[in-house]
Amino acid sequence: MRLEGKKVMAIVDEEFEDLELWYPVMRLREEGATVHFVGNEKRKTYIGKYGVPATSDFSYQDVTSKEYDGILVPGGWAPDKLRRYPEVLSFVREMDRDEKPIGQICHAGWVLISAKILNGRKVTSTPGIRDDMENAGAEWFDEAVVVDGHIISSRRPPDLPPYAKAFADALAK
Repeated sequence: MRLEGKKVMAIVDEEFEDLELWYPVMRLREEGATVHFVGNEKRKTYIGKYGVPATSDFSYQDVTSKEYDGILVPGGWAPDKLRRYPEVLSFVREMDRDEKPIGQICHAGWVLISAKILNGRKVTSTPGIRDDMENAGAEWFDEAVVVDGHIISSRRPPDLPPYAKAFADALAK
């Protein structure tokens, strides 16, 4: 239970990629971390791309980044919505400033782009947003997981095992 006492915020919205949210959440919970789902509305059930639900524990207004040791941003189509919320961008910027683990997979890179924290960073993502990542100043790699300090990035669902392990390792430090 190396993550006992650690708290992680998992951001949710409609059409998150089901596995990219649930796999790391389960992995972290197995190691003792508390993971809260945080969405625009408290106690709202958001539905993933393939129909798997996730009910938010809190709304953006209910929490602060200071309460958490890390943040997970899932992929899917949700990141295109998530990057429009000023609170989400603030959470990501504050986690970056405080050097807390930021996990992003697939299209979640859009949120980090909109938070303007990628300039000079090494990352990966789904190849479909490679240009977006590079245009934001990041150095993009076609690898299962890229760890650049406290930013842990991954490409897609087949890469979830090394991604979730890398995030858990960063959280355990």
